[in-house]
Amino acid sequence: MLQPEKRIAKAPTVWRSIQAIVFASWLNTLLVFIPISWATNFALPDQHTLTFVFAFLAIIPLTKLLAFATDELSLRVGQTLAGLLNATLGNSVELIVSIIALAKCQLTIVQSSLVGSILSNLLLVLGMCFFAGGLRFSEQGFGQSAVQLNVSLLTISVIAVLLPGAFHMALQGPGYDELSTDYNILKTSHGVRRLLFVVFYASYLVFQLCSHKALYDDVNEDMQPTKAYAGQNPFRLRRRRIITDGENVPSPSLTHDREAAATSSHPTDPNPDVEPGTYSITSVETEIQPLMNLAVCFWLLAVVAVLTTATAVFLVDSIDGLTSSGSINKEFVGIILLPIVGHAADHVIEVTVSVKDKLTLSLGVAVGSSIQIALFVIPFIVTLGWIMNKPLTLLFDPLESIVLFLSVLTVNYVVQDGKSNWLEGMILMCVYMILAVTFWYYPGKPLVGVTEDCPTYPMMVSLGTQGIFPNC
Repeated sequence: MLQPEKRIAKAPTVWRSIQAIVFASWLNTLLVFIPISWATNFALPDQHTLTFVFAFLAIIPLTKLLAFATDELSLRVGQTLAGLLNATLGNSVELIVSIIALAKCQLTIVQSSLVGSILSNLLLVLGMCFFAGGLRFSEQGFGQSAVQLNVSLLTISVIAVLLPGAFHMALQGPGYDELSTDYNILKTSHGVRRLLFVVFYASYLVFQLCSHKALYDDVNEDMQPTKAYAGQNPFRLRRRRIITDGENVPSPSLTHDREAAATSSHPTDPNPDVEPGTYSITSVETEIQPLMNLAVCFWLLAVVAVLTTATAVFLVDSIDGLTSSGSINKEFVGIILLPIVGHAADHVIEVTVSVKDKLTLSLGVAVGSSIQIALFVIPFIVTLGWIMNKPLTLLFDPLESIVLFLSVLTVNYVVQDGKSNWLEGMILMCVYMILAVTFWYYPGKPLVGVTEDCPTYPMMVSLGTQGIFPNC
């Protein structure tokens, strides 16, 4: 678990590490929006839309830097632990935004953003991975048992989200007591979050990291084979080549034969995804050259966390002003916009990995991230809400609960054969687009007062003792 797949070369110096951070991605140019969003928040307090847009753009490069630091840490551990690190740290931005929204009693934003993160990973990211990989391979195989197990864990978490809604609906009718029902739903949520976090999530970690870690490797007996296109790939773009002195230009009819010959000329290529002529000494020697040393990597994580927290405060503060005009609702902000800003960089990385025929790793991050949210982040936020005297429960919006269940069911049908193609990816992405249109027009209305942003009634809470739950 702690042993990397390849030998790690000597770490670069601090100066080289800083240079790697600066030139890590073109998204770093968006870092200029960090001071702009801060200045807009203080200088133009009434311009909520501008503050939201600038803070939205500022968090995107921060998530990219977070993913960059996470990748550097993942190089130094095994593949299973690397997937767990990517899934855990990839959700840190979502966790920061949820905690800030919870502190400001934006309970609708908290719940919708958590559900939106799961939907984004299961439909958008997974669909993009299947689609991008399907443009290069006819069929891509992955570990069927591990993915099915992960989907089963997601199903359990969805059941935990649906039960409070069924609990509420079952008590409707004559003699319905809203305060008593809200109180019982709150106690039920506190009990269920213990089971999700202590039992299921702990068992999931032991299973993945200890007892059955071989199931999550790229090479195991359960892995389905990847198949290339028969004949010429219909999606392959013809690339122009720069003609050098003495080089003959091949005819278009011989392009496929030339590519086949080039492939066969490197039968023992350790990195077949690298273009010919770009092999480095480290790749030939099966060595991994890190771009940062560990000290700079940890400092980068700390700085990004601080900047993300400060910027997320302004982002959450501007949501009320953004949605007050009625042109956009909180459900769409939480379900669609916040998950995109929190996982934009991770999405690109996972799609890139899937194109390199490492779909098991992409699935481990995408589905594993959803499991992290369902079995760790949601119970943690509910517990934190109890500590902060915020009546956050597992009673989600009914449409969100139904959509979450149908999404998990759809993904279960797509991955049950252990293979993927570009059409399956297109299906998942289209489902996500349908949900985006639906939530654009959905006003969103909580079932009971316990899920509203700022409840104005006292509520009793019991976790071994009883007391008065103060107003939010």
